[in-house]
Amino acid sequence: MSNFFGIIPSPPPIAAQSRVFDLKARLDWGEPALTIIDVSDRSFFNISHIMGAIPIPMNELVNRALSSLELHRDIYVYGETDDETAAAATKLRAAGFENVSELRGGVAAWKAVGYPVERNLSIDI
Repeated sequence: MSNFFGIIPSPPPIAAQSRVFDLKARLDWGEPALTIIDVSDRSFFNISHIMGAIPIPMNELVNRALSSLELHRDIYVYGETDDETAAAATKLRAAGFENVSELRGGVAAWKAVGYPVERNLSIDI
């Protein structure tokens, strides 16, 4: 029996750390079954974030993730710095999430290669 499941290859498994190219390839693959979490400050998120990213402040990260995501969900997380990204990933892994990847360089790296970003023009008061 063949292990051939179709002519469209599946994306590679999620790695502990990813480059923006890895995430973009995954998104371009279609039906990516992943979640992108931005843990940066809300004002930073409003200025610019990766298309499709959801904002979750670091202090709410574990509770909100546990209430809305399955533990085996592929999660790409990023913050304002790689240190903040690593801290967020550590929290998610400690909470039992199995497939967490730190997006190295975050939104700055994403923008640097010309990938699309979103902006929230409304101001939180």
